[in-house]
Amino acid sequence: EQVLVNWEALKKKEKHMQTQTDVLKSVPDALPALTRAKKVQKKAADVGFDFYEAGGAMEKVAEEIRELQEAVEQPDGNIEEEFGDILFALVNVARFLKINPEFALTKATKKFINRFEYVENSALSEGKQLSTMTLEEMDLLWDQAKIALSKKL
Repeated sequence: EQVLVNWEALKKKEKHMQTQTDVLKSVPDALPALTRAKKVQKKAADVGFDFYEAGGAMEKVAEEIRELQEAVEQPDGNIEEEFGDILFALVNVARFLKINPEFALTKATKKFINRFEYVENSALSEGKQLSTMTLEEMDLLWDQAKIALSKKL
């Protein structure tokens, strides 16, 4: 751990960064947003600006969700900003849980597609089109997909 601290100090000096904010700003904008958020959070944590455990980070997610709900209810609420705060807070939870948020989102998207495929195929086997079904009918098939596909894992 001390080697990493020394390495970061050398990089900071080498790049003529005087503050930790300079270090945060040096994380490339070109990175995928979730990866960049994780790196920024890690660098802030390196100087002690961090929650003590995952529970604190999860409480922050709940707080940010409440703020989004409030923004949605206000005519001039900054919904996009509050939504971004939720994503940022979730990345922090992922960091605590040692989960790569990019990989987690990729897996969740794939799982969604697989379940959707199950729903669509089930509907077609019953002679139905998704576009003519109610959300409640599709939700029933979705619940079946969750059960059926979890057995295949």
